[in-house]
Amino acid sequence: MIVTMMQCLFELPETTSLKEKRRVIKSVVARLGNKFRISAAEVDLHDSLRFGQIGGAFVTNSREHGERVMNKVMLFLEDEIPGRIQHYGVHSEHFD
Repeated sequence: MIVTMMQCLFELPETTSLKEKRRVIKSVVARLGNKFRISAAEVDLHDSLRFGQIGGAFVTNSREHGERVMNKVMLFLEDEIPGRIQHYGVHSEHFD
């Protein structure tokens, strides 16, 4: 079993409240789950007005497949997040 994980740190310069930021993140996380069937959540920077961090995981039997899915996730996030992605990383681990 392979678990492919991603983290995305992004800036939302146009948000004016934490409520607005959470609405944006909640919407993006829901669409990630529906479109790519990954588990995703806001993982850090909960109280930051301008920055957010989403983490996601995908279980598969192929490292290549998992990383392909996460690369598609990155392209999706670039289009869907109304701000700038500061960092995006993908990591896979093998479990017996």
